[in-house]
Amino acid sequence: MSDQEARVVAQVDKRLFVGGTWRDAASGAVFEVEDPSTREVLCEVADAGKGDALTALEAAHRAQPSWARTAPRERGEILRRGYELLMERQEDLAVLMTLEMGKPLAEARGEIAYAAEFLRWFSEESVRIEGGFATSPDGRSRFLIMRQAVGPCMLITPWNFPMAMGTRKIGPAIAAGCTMILKPAHQTPLSALALAGILAEAGLPEGVLSVIPTTDPGAVTEPLLSDGRIRKLSFTGSTGVGRRLLEQSAGQVLRTSMELGGNAPFLVFDDADLDAAVDGAMLAKMRNIGEACTAANRIYAQAGIAEEFSRRLSERMGALRLGRGLDEGVDVGPLIDDKARQKVQHLVDDAVERGATVLVGGGPGDGPGHFYRPTVLANVPFASELSSTEIFGPVAPVLTFDTEEEAVHAANDTEFGLVSYLYTRDLNRAMRVSENLETGMVGLNQGVVSNPAAPFGGVKQSGLGREGGRVGIDEFLETKYVGIGGL
Repeated sequence: MSDQEARVVAQVDKRLFVGGTWRDAASGAVFEVEDPSTREVLCEVADAGKGDALTALEAAHRAQPSWARTAPRERGEILRRGYELLMERQEDLAVLMTLEMGKPLAEARGEIAYAAEFLRWFSEESVRIEGGFATSPDGRSRFLIMRQAVGPCMLITPWNFPMAMGTRKIGPAIAAGCTMILKPAHQTPLSALALAGILAEAGLPEGVLSVIPTTDPGAVTEPLLSDGRIRKLSFTGSTGVGRRLLEQSAGQVLRTSMELGGNAPFLVFDDADLDAAVDGAMLAKMRNIGEACTAANRIYAQAGIAEEFSRRLSERMGALRLGRGLDEGVDVGPLIDDKARQKVQHLVDDAVERGATVLVGGGPGDGPGHFYRPTVLANVPFASELSSTEIFGPVAPVLTFDTEEEAVHAANDTEFGLVSYLYTRDLNRAMRVSENLETGMVGLNQGVVSNPAAPFGGVKQSGLGREGGRVGIDEFLETKYVGIGGL
């Protein structure tokens, strides 16, 4: 590591953040955090166990009543100060994220800004929690509707967006008046620990937020979800893990939000602006090295333009520079670990064995890190594994279709339904296809849909609930009805 990199890592407390204090794991256990571009160990972080989790739960339970009574404006001001601190420290936080996750520094800067926006957005929503008052239809009573904090929450975040996935959950929870326990992914705990320090500095009271990194998530989450004092689970991650967490949540009938796997189709019709479509495909495919649930997983190009579209996409993908995210001019960093790289290689090999053509890339990159070259595959058979499996890497498979009906059928032929992308200049087709796509979000002539001011989430096995937008805070609020009689 350079002196700057060492300084950035050193300024983050590596202990657990529980009840407003930094402490070692009760067992004294630690785990190593690796730079995926060099495989160098960056540092050691405290490794939480069951006892640490229950201590964090006790702190959240104890703090919940007073925190829920805190004035909405005060909660909003804490979030606003958190936003300002994130932006003030954007550069150091971006370097930290690139070190532990691998994404290019420019993208890491973008994520810090994106993460900060969730704090700013929900700082404004905290003072807009509204109820209602009405007269009953028979005129004999009155209805008073209250919105109240759901209670202590368990938040579980993934490694691919280690800061933004934290603020996307923490922001509305703070705004609603909920206490929280955050379990970040063990690959990327440093961003979450840095965020905890920033929110404490912004004035978040003791016990409102605890952060407990662990290499044994089952030992931490199962006792919390079965305890009875946790009332809400918000999870972002794979569909398989999400299913297990839903089963564990059933015993206590917990409120749940699930942002799960994706298999995003990207439809390019023959009337599309091809330059815009290629630009959009690059964003939808290569944002975050392709390691995003919103990444374009299946690119469908109409037969008349498929060859030209593939050629242009290959030129753009082939021009990307692969390397360590902190190096000047790098466009594509490493995958998170070797298991991820092996998965991507398996999917590419399967497609090629079934008849796909490699137009560019198709194999690992050079160096000690977990690099994989940006890849475009043409003539990909519908039966290929990557047509039904989330790639989570820099591989763009191009499949062809003839008719609109065929494209929509192929796009919907999956158990997932997070996001779809659609490029066309025909307004009627744009509206028709958008309505017929079975996803929670649609990017119409744009390759990025994520925005803190918009509701993010999917249908089918891509999840439950929404994050962001006006509805994002609803996931952390209960509705109470008071009937008033004797009038």
